[in-house]
Amino acid sequence: MKSKIGLIITMILTIGAGVNSFGQELSYFLNLADQHSPELEAMRLEYDLFLEKKEEARALPDTELGVGLFVRETETRVGPQKARFSLRQMLPWFGSITARTNYADQLAEVEYLDWVISRRKLRLQVSLAYYELQAGNQRLEILKEQDQILSTLRELALASVRGGKSTATDVLRVDIRRQELLGQIQVLHSELSAMRFSFFRLLNVPETEIDVALKSLPDVLPEPEALEVGIHPELARYDRLFESVQAQELVNRKSAGPNLGLGIDYIPVAERTDMVLDENGKDILMPMVSVSIPIFNTRYQSQTRQNKIREANITASKQLKQNQLESLLAQAIQLRKAGKIKYQFQTENAGQIRQVLEIMLVQYQTASVSITDLLQTQQLALTTEMERIKALEAFLAAGARVNYLSEK
Repeated sequence: MKSKIGLIITMILTIGAGVNSFGQELSYFLNLADQHSPELEAMRLEYDLFLEKKEEARALPDTELGVGLFVRETETRVGPQKARFSLRQMLPWFGSITARTNYADQLAEVEYLDWVISRRKLRLQVSLAYYELQAGNQRLEILKEQDQILSTLRELALASVRGGKSTATDVLRVDIRRQELLGQIQVLHSELSAMRFSFFRLLNVPETEIDVALKSLPDVLPEPEALEVGIHPELARYDRLFESVQAQELVNRKSAGPNLGLGIDYIPVAERTDMVLDENGKDILMPMVSVSIPIFNTRYQSQTRQNKIREANITASKQLKQNQLESLLAQAIQLRKAGKIKYQFQTENAGQIRQVLEIMLVQYQTASVSITDLLQTQQLALTTEMERIKALEAFLAAGARVNYLSEK
């Protein structure tokens, strides 16, 4: 009988202890998500596409080549003109190519920051899903340990009935409580199966290819030092957008300037046979210079006004986003502090309840405590342990959000 009591006390002391270190496990899953995310891969390809647009921005307009044949040959002093060959190349105004290249650079930078933001959001989702799954695993272990306690307590109740110290009602009450607990275990198994499926879908990796085993949650972490949003990628994106509009306006101003055209005409001339002339049949070679002047520049003026509106819109949107991020950071910090306080509070409560439960187990053998009181205390221990894990999960989830909002 004493050995059974010792077994129960040992299991009570084990509840909530868990494994307090999971090493680099979360980093391993975060790296997997980085490597296998189809969303990040698609955005990386979009970034490569924008880099190619930079090469496109350096290109000159197509070279024009014209060929014409005279239906009726035009006579000149040195002979009839047979055909005309023209070669034309338009050149943008000075600095236009540089302006277009800078604009393409800014757009590529915006695309890169979109990738950075999506990666950070993915890592946050993975962290939250990981903590939820690990908290579920730890709750399952607590329920299993409680089931073992109730199983052993049932044997104690049977022994007490045989000794005439209690009635069969005590055994029935333990059985009812144990059935309730087994139902909770079955429900939690189903929930964990769904959590695992969602978690590995988020990683986009089959569970069979995972090299590490899921472990328990870590200890409470210290408060973060970074308490300001700083240059967050979501804010830096607005800076790049603003700069891209400025670069676009420079392209617009360059486009409003004249374009230069260089070319050459070549006209082959046949020799005259009716007389002898100097330079008889000499071909014509005529260099050409042209200028296109945008006299009607209403389109460029409208584009300038649109860019001004875009700049004002981006400035306002950035301020709104900064206010939102700062509010979310303040909320996350508060939730993290509250989670830590609740976790410490529930941990202290769990320790005290375990001590009381140890005493009551001994008293039950001497009929000093009823089975009802003992089961109520056991249920209180279970509830406290569950609340402790809930507080730890909330603390870690809030910490992940703090990292997302405060890391540069």
